[in-house]
Amino acid sequence: MTLRLYNTLTRRKDTFTPIDARDVRLYVCGPTVYDRAHIGNARPLIVFDVLFRLLRNLYGADHVRYVRNITDVEDKINARAAERGISIAALTAETIQGFHADVAAIGCLPPTVEPRATDHIGEMIAIMRRLVGSGHAYEAAGHVLFHTPSMPDYGKLSRRSLDELVAGARVEVAPYKQSDGDFVLWKPADPSSPGWDSPWGRGRPGWHIECSAMSWKHLGEVFDIHGGGIDLIFPHHENEVAQTRCAFGHAAMANIWMHNGFLQVEGEKMSKSAGNFVTIHELVEGASFGGRRWPGEVLRLAMLRTHYRQPIDWTVQALEEAEKTLDRWYSLAEPVATEPQAEDASGWLDSLADDLNTPAMLADLHRLFADDPAEAVRGARMIGLLQQGPPAWRQQRRADLGINADRIQRLVDERLAARVAKRWADSDRLRDELAGMGVLLKDNKDGTTSWDLNGRSAF
Repeated sequence: MTLRLYNTLTRRKDTFTPIDARDVRLYVCGPTVYDRAHIGNARPLIVFDVLFRLLRNLYGADHVRYVRNITDVEDKINARAAERGISIAALTAETIQGFHADVAAIGCLPPTVEPRATDHIGEMIAIMRRLVGSGHAYEAAGHVLFHTPSMPDYGKLSRRSLDELVAGARVEVAPYKQSDGDFVLWKPADPSSPGWDSPWGRGRPGWHIECSAMSWKHLGEVFDIHGGGIDLIFPHHENEVAQTRCAFGHAAMANIWMHNGFLQVEGEKMSKSAGNFVTIHELVEGASFGGRRWPGEVLRLAMLRTHYRQPIDWTVQALEEAEKTLDRWYSLAEPVATEPQAEDASGWLDSLADDLNTPAMLADLHRLFADDPAEAVRGARMIGLLQQGPPAWRQQRRADLGINADRIQRLVDERLAARVAKRWADSDRLRDELAGMGVLLKDNKDGTTSWDLNGRSAF
């Protein structure tokens, strides 16, 4: 099995050859914990969870290290804590707990390591010492800044020159900068803000140095794959590359860089001002999108129907289609053994190994459910779908749709008894009561064998 992944660094699909097949290493930028994760945040969580699952399948679960960090020191965190009148520690603890609930709801495996930035201040200082000592960084007015002209190929990841990057970015103008494109590694912290002692005074880290420190600590100076959203290519990932390469003297930080595409909602850019900003929590637990809540597995399948590098339009229609697919698949999975086994994977694994081509893989699964349901279930479970038994899915779906299945079945049984006893008035009254609940009965010569609610089967 050959795994090919699109590499942002080379702008082509590259054959993936791990540095050490016994220790495959993946780093993905995680959340800044000041608010609940929105549906745009869900995309890299699901995409790189699928990659993690695929790598575990190919190399063995014990031979893959997946690091997804938590940024728990940042200006937005400080501002939100002040806005809510709570401590930074209370805000980050609450947000991390909510984040873990959200990623579990959409079926993501826990990463191998989930480091927090505040636990890696020592590593950040060590990298900055190296950069200052080698002339790639300098101290000015209590700040430590990376000097971008010191790196001849700065901009290699985004494929733009330093002048183009500075012109197209919102760079902070400061008199202490030696060059406009220089970026902050360390900045002073006032007494009311989180801060740590350093050779350059009390301060706190910039965003970019955090990921360089955490990836170094848990994956080494050079590792296999670095992932994140396309919006992170510049400045975040470009600056990670600069810091790490210049600190350790290697030609690469990660051999393959992967980026998922943008997400919009019903054809519009998602924003609070547009009124279409929706969190994972609201989708799973509330009724803020399409007037109802959606199972996390529906969100996951809806996301995987679009190739990860393509833009995705998040719509109610897409969720409804994903939901119908899962209803069908769970129904077809009913007779399949709990843990289906197969000696050889079918074509779905080839599709997935071609740069995580989940749309092609889902098409494979649709075909397989007709010919080999056990293998189809195996493939679906490998990408985090069909994780519960059909009875549990039915129970969840009925609850999500507001179906009181026991009450409906009781009324159906009462109507059937009335029909057998030829109490037609009672039968008609019960039929009308059920119709008022949106229930459509299916009668045949053997009686009432099944019912639908608003066009949805009773599963």
